[in-house]
Amino acid sequence: MAKKDKQVLPPSGAGLVRYFEDETKGPKLSPEQVVIMTVVLAVFCIALRFTYS
Repeated sequence: MAKKDKQVLPPSGAGLVRYFEDETKGPKLSPEQVVIMTVVLAVFCIALRFTYS
């Protein structure tokens, strides 16, 4: 009789591609920095709109 305690696991990765294995060049920004820069840009654009209307 065969033993039933041996389990077969799926292969690691399962055909998925990992794109971020290597470090890339460029600025490293945190999510908070991106949100702050977006808010500053939006305020600047709104200020320009009211200045030249």
